[in-house]
Amino acid sequence: MKLKFKTQAYQTAAVQAVVDLAAEQNPADITTTAIAARMGLTQGALFRHFANKDAILLAVMEWVATQLLARVDQAAHSASAPSGALQAVFMAHVGFVAEHPGVPRIIFSELQRAGETPPKRAVQQLVGSYSARLHRLLAQGQAQGALHADLDVSAAATLFIGTVQGLVMQSLITGDMPRMRSDAQRVFAIYQRGIEAAESTSS
Repeated sequence: MKLKFKTQAYQTAAVQAVVDLAAEQNPADITTTAIAARMGLTQGALFRHFANKDAILLAVMEWVATQLLARVDQAAHSASAPSGALQAVFMAHVGFVAEHPGVPRIIFSELQRAGETPPKRAVQQLVGSYSARLHRLLAQGQAQGALHADLDVSAAATLFIGTVQGLVMQSLITGDMPRMRSDAQRVFAIYQRGIEAAESTSS
């Protein structure tokens, strides 16, 4: 039990090290030497807990998936209506990225890698799980008459994710991640007007 706890502690520290380093530099350039140094370990000690760099990146993506999905689930459950849940999820996602600016840089870096890798598959699974949650919320809103009856739910989910990604990219370009939170409110309002039923919009 003590050994398992120690391993989990090292894995948590490695994840934090990678996320922090990714906020400072190109994730593709992060070496295991740099990760070990950020953790205060030797490279040999790091490899006693991870087989290779991909294993570390996989642990990072599993942490991201767990943390982000838990946050959006909590946000969705905090709202009494699907439309409010969508806004809560949007803001929760933006808030997560603002707190961990290295995360989107890691995700974009992994998606650009050639071929299939465990971290890349983890990213794809995260997007799939996230999209499924959006589909459910959008379908519920449509069933309750809050969203357009002829709304393309799949396209609306894709646009939701793309809108968040657009905010993230703009913030990365300008180097102003905190501004994302204030921009998110105005951007979501435009998205919301596009999907809400006329009766809901006017009320």
